[in-house]
Amino acid sequence: MTTENQQPNIPPTTKKTIEQTYQKKTQLEHILLRPDTYIGSIEKHEQTLWVWENDQMVKKTISYVPGLYKIFDEILVNAADNKQRDPKMDSVKVVIENETNSISVYNNGDGIPVEVHQEEGVYVPEMIFGHLLTSSNYDDSVKKTTGGRNGYGAKLANIFSTEFTIETADGKRNRRYKQVFTNNMGKKSEPVITKCKNGENWTMVSFKPDLKKFGMECLEDDVVALMKKRVVDLAGCLGKTVKVELNGKRVPPKTFEDYVKLYLQPSTDTLRIYEKVNERWEICVSMADGHFEQVSFVNNIATIKGGTHVDYITNQIANHLVTVVKKQNKHANIKAHNVKNYLWVFVNALIDNPAFDSQTKETLTIKHSSFGSTCELSLEFLKKVAKSDVVKRVMSWVQFKQQNDLKKTDGNKRGKLNIPKLEEANFAATSNSDKCTLILTEGDSAKALAMSGLSVVGQDYYGVFPLRGKLLNVREASPKQLQENAEIQNIKKILGLQHGKTYDNVKSLRYGHLMIMADQDHDGSHIKGLLINFLHSFWPSLLKVPEFVLEFITPIVKATNKKTKNVISFYTMPEYENWKENLGHKAREYKIKYYKGLGTSNGKEGAEYFADLEKHKKDFVWADDEDGDAIELAFSKKKIEARKNWLRALQAGTYFDSKEKHIPYRDFINKELILFSMADLQRSIPSMVDGLKPGQRKILFCAFKKPIFQEVKVAQFSGYVSEHSAYHHGEQSLVSTIIGMAQNFVGSNNINLLYPSGQFGTRQMGGKDHASGRYIYTRLSPITRHLFHKADELLLNFLNEDGQSIEPTWYIPIIPMVLVNGSEGIGTGWSSFVPNYNPRDIIANLKRLLNGEPMVPMDPWYKWFKGTIQKTTSKDTGYTTIGNVEEKEDENALSITELPIRRWTQEYKEFLEAASLSGKDKEPFIEEYNAHNDDTTVHFEVIMTASQMNKAKEEGLLKKFKLTTTLSTSNMHLFDANGVIKKYDTPEQILEDFFHLRLDFYEKRKVALLHELGKASLILENKVRFIREVVEGTIVVSNRKKADLCAELKVKGFTPLPKEAVLEASIAGAVDHVEGSDETEEEEGSGSPADVAAVEEEKSHVGTASKTIPGTEYDYLLSMAIGTLTYEKMKQLWHERDTKKAEFDELTNTPSKSLWLRDLNALSDQLDEQDKRDVKDEAERRKQQEKARAKGPGGGRNARKPPRKAVAKKTSVVIEPIETSTNSSTETGNVDVPAAAAKPRGQKKAPAKKKGKASVIDEDDEEIPSLADRMARQNLHSEQDNDEIVQLEDQLARHNIESSPDQSQEAPKKKAPAKRAAAKKKATVISDDEDEVEIDMSDDSDFEAAAAPPAEKKKGGRKPAAAKPPAAATKKRGPAAGGPSKTVKQTEVLKPATEVGPEKKVRKMRPSPFNKKSGSVLGRVSKKNDEEEDDDEMVVGESSGEAAAAAVVRPQRANRKKMTYVISDEEEEDEDVDDEVTEDSDFDDDDE
Repeated sequence: MTTENQQPNIPPTTKKTIEQTYQKKTQLEHILLRPDTYIGSIEKHEQTLWVWENDQMVKKTISYVPGLYKIFDEILVNAADNKQRDPKMDSVKVVIENETNSISVYNNGDGIPVEVHQEEGVYVPEMIFGHLLTSSNYDDSVKKTTGGRNGYGAKLANIFSTEFTIETADGKRNRRYKQVFTNNMGKKSEPVITKCKNGENWTMVSFKPDLKKFGMECLEDDVVALMKKRVVDLAGCLGKTVKVELNGKRVPPKTFEDYVKLYLQPSTDTLRIYEKVNERWEICVSMADGHFEQVSFVNNIATIKGGTHVDYITNQIANHLVTVVKKQNKHANIKAHNVKNYLWVFVNALIDNPAFDSQTKETLTIKHSSFGSTCELSLEFLKKVAKSDVVKRVMSWVQFKQQNDLKKTDGNKRGKLNIPKLEEANFAATSNSDKCTLILTEGDSAKALAMSGLSVVGQDYYGVFPLRGKLLNVREASPKQLQENAEIQNIKKILGLQHGKTYDNVKSLRYGHLMIMADQDHDGSHIKGLLINFLHSFWPSLLKVPEFVLEFITPIVKATNKKTKNVISFYTMPEYENWKENLGHKAREYKIKYYKGLGTSNGKEGAEYFADLEKHKKDFVWADDEDGDAIELAFSKKKIEARKNWLRALQAGTYFDSKEKHIPYRDFINKELILFSMADLQRSIPSMVDGLKPGQRKILFCAFKKPIFQEVKVAQFSGYVSEHSAYHHGEQSLVSTIIGMAQNFVGSNNINLLYPSGQFGTRQMGGKDHASGRYIYTRLSPITRHLFHKADELLLNFLNEDGQSIEPTWYIPIIPMVLVNGSEGIGTGWSSFVPNYNPRDIIANLKRLLNGEPMVPMDPWYKWFKGTIQKTTSKDTGYTTIGNVEEKEDENALSITELPIRRWTQEYKEFLEAASLSGKDKEPFIEEYNAHNDDTTVHFEVIMTASQMNKAKEEGLLKKFKLTTTLSTSNMHLFDANGVIKKYDTPEQILEDFFHLRLDFYEKRKVALLHELGKASLILENKVRFIREVVEGTIVVSNRKKADLCAELKVKGFTPLPKEAVLEASIAGAVDHVEGSDETEEEEGSGSPADVAAVEEEKSHVGTASKTIPGTEYDYLLSMAIGTLTYEKMKQLWHERDTKKAEFDELTNTPSKSLWLRDLNALSDQLDEQDKRDVKDEAERRKQQEKARAKGPGGGRNARKPPRKAVAKKTSVVIEPIETSTNSSTETGNVDVPAAAAKPRGQKKAPAKKKGKASVIDEDDEEIPSLADRMARQNLHSEQDNDEIVQLEDQLARHNIESSPDQSQEAPKKKAPAKRAAAKKKATVISDDEDEVEIDMSDDSDFEAAAAPPAEKKKGGRKPAAAKPPAAATKKRGPAAGGPSKTVKQTEVLKPATEVGPEKKVRKMRPSPFNKKSGSVLGRVSKKNDEEEDDDEMVVGESSGEAAAAAVVRPQRANRKKMTYVISDEEEEDEDVDDEVTEDSDFDDDDE
């Protein structure tokens, strides 16, 4: 074919005229020209729809013309609308004749008014059916529930018909009307009006569709079936009050519920939940097959595409089901639209003035707020839906989706993997992979041990991968967590695990064995359990494969014979304890080493373990489903009650025998993992006896053991606790516990056992605003020892771990501390919450019990809380805590002065901030707020508008402003005295249990004290008698053998009191060994039995058995110093014996209840004293606040202070450490008062004065006598001056100046302090010149002491200490009037100094990259000192020295640390003393 033949024939185009291009059509012409705008498409469509066929609903694909269907629907809906106008209407008749292609619709409602319309001049029936844009629905102010709206409806049927007849009977006017329209409403006949009976009302519309316009020749079967379906729809919508007939036969449904049944197969399994919510709404729900379906009607119009009314109903159902599904599977990532896919919803609604997306009215678009009615589905209806199979279908879909998501992280059997820290076996993922073993280790240190073992067995068949802590409990984890967990993904990839696969063998895996190598402690057991749980959850078949899951065990204790060097390994503590008990006294022949973790073993030991692999390798075996049940019991949340019973059944001494080669999973769970669960529970739930958890108990034990009566840094104390109490967890956790025990803000502790010195947290953030443990200090609170009496410690059961004595099982306070400070915790199987109670209420109830009176019910009480705590009316176990709010009606404002318990200030401030801001869907309910809070009090001023105030009052101020919280006493689970978990319903039950136990312990305390007093009296009597006979010569001690002397003492009837020997082997690394007692094994083996026994007696471990040491029966007599064998000592001992006997007699006659009452009264006195101190502190705080406000913004600490006057007389003195403050100086006449040269015990005696020599005094661990005692020893005041001194001490105490015990003991002269010790002391050099240099040597300081240069050593080594620039000056103190040897009266000491002028101070700073100035000064001074190095008389701060030129005048500052000032005549100090640096910040704040 040619190209020309391929060209189409294009008719020639002619140019259109303007009139032809731009045309105007009448509305009738426009409808016929563009019908799709009005009735939808006039083309045939194929669509799957429900139709009425063979008297049943059938869903099938049909071919129909939407436009034709629409014009029929318009006439049908008009008939139905008449029911809304005339409720008496009870009949609708539809006739569809295929032969004549005609349709008629009849209803017997009110007829159309047969009357001429006065404005239009035509009869109303003609106007309605023959004129466009005519309707009775144009008045939108009238709410109508009809289908018509736009004035097209029936006219469209007329326009698209070849013949259209309207007939009606108007019973009111007794007229019958008939009119015929033809030619697409182009022609009309004159109306025929006849008479009718009175009350006769009906309307019938008959029409013959213009089938040519719809591309049809006759009414096809599919179209007729669809039309018949609409007639059935009408019957279901109109209900039983209207009889609907089709072709002379009534259609089946009489109600909407019957109508729904036509869609659903009649079966007992078919879901059909129906509810008629109200007169306007009928709902039915069934189940779909994964695609949402709906059948809905609005005012009898079939909305085949749904709309807002369907969404309104479906969202209620779907949202409820989402909640139900998430309760069953909390990790289900499901939305409402996912649930909709399984719903089939039927809706029949009447809507006011409905609006649709088009004239075809397939979708309702009006908002549900304009429906004119509501349809809130009842809870009963929603529950029925929730119990249906819909939820099961949704759950299945959720699980399917989760499984698919998890498969994305599956592994497979392929080559090498690139996973960090994985040591791959060479034959992994090969044909020999089933022989390979993957070793999963607990951390990197355990991996190192495993790698040591691989040096023996090789890496061909062994791979190693370290786990990072504990594996996730996959049984309760969400799919998202599983997908994002790198540990699980790595294990799946390394092993080649595929999700959902069932394994009969390991051929498809990269490794044929999985070996778990974890520590032998409780946490190691938990890690093994979590890995087994991981496999059981996803691949239970793998657990049934023989030798797939293995365990590698290592010794937990090794005993080495000191002579033979033979090593005995123990794999469980009960094994070791049994061995030790059976060995008895011979246990001392062994040296014991505890292996708490795999990291304790060295590489050599690791190689030894793998060399004997069969001994250390254990196989987990699956017997039957009982093993799976045991795993599920331990890890499933569904087994909470069963797990509680499991823990209750635990018997003491339960352990798994490590000699067994095969370990059934059930035995691992019931004999090993259960021990972890119990330990976890004990860590989380406190004891009823002392109210402490193990971590808190360890802290209290170490606080008593040290003891920390002086302040100690929290970080350092936590290290002491870890060392001395076998604490095996994180340091930060321990620091947090210490801080928690010291907190005393509202809502924390009613009685804090530790004293908070520093920022331990406030109510601002619930304690989370505490400082780091490096910066805060603590000590025992004064009241703690009144709660935990020292005499009770004789009766406690102290535990033993790692060979050292640690905290007791529980302490026994004199009141139940669990009620005083409350508790909260979550453990395995149980959780606990106990609110705080008033200690005075507890004391009062205990006294009632002691007197045999009934207890008074107690309510929760929190110290400092100013609000109210009320019992909840709804339940007996609940309380409501209420804050304080005051309404200012005139100002529309609120004053909030207290928040409820556990609602913190910062959190509440953020709440008010959010309340004052407008958001997307919320309006602010306050205008603004002002905060006047501090660390202890709350004060918010809330400003509102009048309308906001009214709304808040309507809702309730307390509720609106969240000024209430709840406390519950329904979950008070505690361990009782026997270590059994118990639930207490009331605090009185706790008190009752405690009372009987505590009273029994007072009996035991009395017995123990009587025994101690009796023994002490016996010893004193024997000592007196012994001294008398030695003095009289009856017994000769000197130049005799000890054995002969002991025999003579026995003959003479002296009481033998041998020492007890602890039968315990030497413990490697034990912290309680006596210093110097770690002899070598050869020394221990070569010593005499008596010497060995003495060494063992010095060790502080508590053994399981003890015997007396031979030859020590009379050591208590023979070890007496020679100076005590005097007549005076004999009299003294006799007097002491009489005192002991008097105490014995008094205690014998004192009932146990009286002892308890005495302690309770003493505690009450302490509480009173504490209250007085609190009141005094509060008054002082308020006074300071008022003073600060009075000064205004210009006052305060930055105010300029007057300079000091010049010092009148040059002098050098020794000054005791005294803390001062600005206020105390004012009270004593603004005079710095130096104490006399009294030397505290343990310090070096001050030598004769030498010019420029400085010495550092060790005062860290010494107790400093009181001011009065120090002055008394130096005769600085007389008896009558006592009151003045006491007054001065009181003034010092008011400014938080630490006082030391009133004791002083002179120690012998010691050597110069060591380098490290010297670097940590405080020292000051006071020169003979006018300038005074003070050096701060505190532990936290970066400034170092400037010591004098050595007198003789001038060559080599470092520069002399004096060559360094001076250290930072602290607060100046005026020197005394005379030298240190001069006795000064108190009145002279307190006399105001005269001619005091400003003094120069030199501050020495380390070179720092952040402080160029300090570095430059250091450089200049160092350079100058280098030049004057040979001048051994040089003193730092001397006016003639170059260093003094760098001095800076510093203002006097308050609240300085204690300082010690001493003039030393030491020949030299350690040259490196000032090279020591601290571990704290590079910058030291002088103001701290």
